Amino acid sequence: MKFQIKSIVLWSRRSENAPRVVPFKLGAVNVISGGSKTGKSAIIPLIDYCLGADKCAIPVETIRNACSWFGVVIECEEGQKLLARREPGQQKSTSDMFLLEGNEIVIPQQITSKNTTSDAVKAKLDDLAGLSRLDFDFEQSGSGFKGRPSFRDMMAFTFQSQNIVANPDILFFKADTYEHREKLKTVFPYVLKAVTPETLAAKHELEFVTRQLARKERELDNIKKVSDRWQSELRASAVQAREFGLLDNPLPQDASRDDLLELLKEVVLKKAATITDSTGVSEAMDELISLQREESEVDAKLQQLRRRLTEMNKLKENAANYRDALTIQRDRLGVVRWIEGMNAEHVCPLCESTMDAESNGVRELVSALTDVEATLKRTASTPASFDRELLRVKQEFDQNVERFKGIAIRLEDVQRRSASARDAQYRATEVSRFLGRLDRALEMQGALADGGSLSEEVEKLRVRQSELQKIVDQAGGNGRVRRALERISNFAGRLLPGLDAERPDDPIELSITDLTIRVRGEQRDDYLWEIGSGANWLSYHVAVSLALQQFFIASAPNPVPSFLVYDQPSQVYFPRRLARTKSKDEGDDPKLLDEDIVAVQKVFGTLVEAVSTLKGELQVIVLDHAGGEVWGGSTAVHLVEEWRGGTKLVPLEWL
Repeated sequence: MKFQIKSIVLWSRRSENAPRVVPFKLGAVNVISGGSKTGKSAIIPLIDYCLGADKCAIPVETIRNACSWFGVVIECEEGQKLLARREPGQQKSTSDMFLLEGNEIVIPQQITSKNTTSDAVKAKLDDLAGLSRLDFDFEQSGSGFKGRPSFRDMMAFTFQSQNIVANPDILFFKADTYEHREKLKTVFPYVLKAVTPETLAAKHELEFVTRQLARKERELDNIKKVSDRWQSELRASAVQAREFGLLDNPLPQDASRDDLLELLKEVVLKKAATITDSTGVSEAMDELISLQREESEVDAKLQQLRRRLTEMNKLKENAANYRDALTIQRDRLGVVRWIEGMNAEHVCPLCESTMDAESNGVRELVSALTDVEATLKRTASTPASFDRELLRVKQEFDQNVERFKGIAIRLEDVQRRSASARDAQYRATEVSRFLGRLDRALEMQGALADGGSLSEEVEKLRVRQSELQKIVDQAGGNGRVRRALERISNFAGRLLPGLDAERPDDPIELSITDLTIRVRGEQRDDYLWEIGSGANWLSYHVAVSLALQQFFIASAPNPVPSFLVYDQPSQVYFPRRLARTKSKDEGDDPKLLDEDIVAVQKVFGTLVEAVSTLKGELQVIVLDHAGGEVWGGSTAVHLVEEWRGGTKLVPLEWL
């Protein structure tokens, strides 16, 4: 994929400062040389952040305090693009981005606001790389490591940061984290062109068709099981149809399966005429319901009359009891009449006291007797109206009793008359159920026939599954991966003799399972972490990263950007240099030893050779302490800037 770095850009927090632009040469080996703490190691995280990294790894304090925006200008097949991203402040990152596109980008003096987001930029980069929108989760397991390939995944092949470039345990950028490592294993066959977008689509469709076919085959098997059982009962079904009167003629003893099927099909076609008329049953049920409703009404009326009759009889009984009580009171008070008729002077024979007929006690008793006699006279007879009402209630009660008995007789008659109709209706219902089962069984037979819809659908799915399987098999994923890795190993093998490796002639293998390399020897094979010396680790990192880019460019179109950034590849030689006693006039950057210079020159020579072989289709950026005495003799190396004597990534006047 044509995708190289034209320049990186920094914008100051102070508007009066012009943007800081660091330009790079396309299709060449670019070098930024400088001392410690000048900002060299900020270049990779700066480019990565502007290309949509999830978090900002640009060093804090000096650089982030001085800058408001970071940007990178890229050169691609669509022209140039400026991708700028706001400094995130206290956050891990920000989605605020600024995008400019055109044939020739004019860098703005200031960026005042965003015009896009990091998600939109990543989507644009995905489209630019021509990445498939299909994922690798063919089984729909939901694993996040089997998501669709993204442009962010391709960064593993472009950066060799300071902690990676000579690391025996890690070969690829950010492969030290589990999630990046697992996702890289997933997308590796894709970038090796062993899995293409067409293959992904075919695998997804194959998985879908396989699931559909399995479901349809289960349905067909279930139908076959039911159909096989029904076929064994085929003659029994025909006999039952004859019993229901659905077949006019007796069944031939030698009737074949096809003959029985034809007879049963005729039965289903004529089923509308075989259902017994249910009008009589409906009329009987209507009459029965009407009588039951009438019976309920008469019963309610009887209950009401019974309560009223009971209450009136109780009232009559209570009135008689009341009259009897009044008669007893009158008889007991009658003696007061005798006392009232005595002389005025009368001596009691018991107590010898004188009784006065006009005394208050006698008068009160006489008054009470008068009231009782008056009340008794009023209640001596029941009012005629009460007797008439009582008689009317009794007569109405007797009439409703007779009516209730008549309804009961009619109900019994209706139920008896509708019994035969119910039997006929029950038989019609049984016939309908039989015909329904028969119709469904015949449908299943049709589905199983050569022209059955389900059988045809299963056959079509099998044909499509076979076609997709051929596409997937022809792609030969495992074989294509193996052949691609062999090509990469051959590319790397041709580069190793020019590097400072102890075993330059031993073939190597790139393992995408372990994301490392294996060096094949006569006695045993050794993984990278089993081989000592930082010079060896650096040599294999450089050889494999360049070999991968050679493969990607040779197998275009490929989604991996065509640039490589190495951060301080000469660091493996510094321990020997720093172990020496440093003289006073050496300053912060003493010269490398002669053998170290030769080793580092080999690295630069190999980079130049690879870029020259690819005829400018690859860009390499080296960030290193090494000065011109190491690579200055090569005209193929482009010195971008030398950050010494106060010159740094961030201008001093910004601080």
